[in-house]
Amino acid sequence: MRTMITNIGELTTNDSSEPLTDAAVLIDRGRIEWVGAADDAPSDPEGYEEVDAAGRAVIPGFVDSHSHIVFGGDRAEEFEARMAGQKYAAGGIRSTVAATRSASDDELRARLRGLLDEMLAQGTTTVEIKSGYGLDVATEERLVRLAAEVTPEVTFLGAHVVPAEYADRGDEYVDVVVGEMLDACAPHVKWIDVFCETGAFTVPQSRRVLEAGIARGLQPRVHASQLGRGEGVQLAIELGAASVDHGTYLTDADVAALAASDTVLTLLPGVEFSTRQPYPDARALIDAGVTVALACDTNPGSSFTSSMAFCIAVAVRDMGMTTAEAVWAATAGGARALRRDDIGVIAPGKRADLVLLDAPSRVHLAYRPGVPLIRHVWKDGARVR
Repeated sequence: MRTMITNIGELTTNDSSEPLTDAAVLIDRGRIEWVGAADDAPSDPEGYEEVDAAGRAVIPGFVDSHSHIVFGGDRAEEFEARMAGQKYAAGGIRSTVAATRSASDDELRARLRGLLDEMLAQGTTTVEIKSGYGLDVATEERLVRLAAEVTPEVTFLGAHVVPAEYADRGDEYVDVVVGEMLDACAPHVKWIDVFCETGAFTVPQSRRVLEAGIARGLQPRVHASQLGRGEGVQLAIELGAASVDHGTYLTDADVAALAASDTVLTLLPGVEFSTRQPYPDARALIDAGVTVALACDTNPGSSFTSSMAFCIAVAVRDMGMTTAEAVWAATAGGARALRRDDIGVIAPGKRADLVLLDAPSRVHLAYRPGVPLIRHVWKDGARVR
């Protein structure tokens, strides 16, 4: 069945610099067939389902290019302690590792699918999912296998932190990551990632992990510069990473290198909100020519939000982005961070992943923070909400 969404008050296509007004979109067999003025909409003598947007806004489905949603347990007590003044550190990941290792596949699958449903209800139609809460061969393989049941965008993050049983033996743990752990996980994944940060992995260790993944045909992405300045951004660019994520603490050289590269900087405002770290200056980054994406980093420790609309609102209020820039970063920017050109854009031939807002403009995503504004969601042309 073809579907025509008509009477769209404001249509953000990401295929043009300005939104279209009084617009319509025709969907056929999971793809966008036509986009234009509602008065010019093509007729169909065989008929199609017509959806009247009643002057509301339509945007591309959100592309969340950074999440950790296969895990066990809960870290609410850690969050409460942090709000009381305790400093965030990467070591908190280990508490989730213990809970994840003890969870069954069915328990992990239920958590995963529950969070995916939560994301979809908030307009997210594409999600990248990382491992990293197993940190042993058997559990990491379970995590990527379960993630691959629901998305092709699966990332092996065995190098998240050094697990407790390898304390002070980081190089030995990296031997496992690039050896039997990578062997077990590679068949299920598309991406290889590493947390290149003080308290996690050094630059030489991170290089080993990424180069081992590249040798197996995986594409690199990097966690870097979350807790302080370092060389992770430069390593990511050198190895052609699709995305370097966090970027809370960047040098001028990092910014210049990002602007001159094809590597996307994925900003994660939910993390700064939850850890009380300083927000990155997205305004300065965009003005310098850096390609910026926004993602939730949904995880039980540093950012347990699944709302891209919330991240947009924070980016606009606290990071200097315009609403148009933030919506682009949460849709087309996320697609670029995944090196996808079939999503994040409403244009003929692209996947029909769209969101109808219960608002006349995309500005309301930042203007009305915390208000549920997602009226309908289409994924691959099928209305799923």
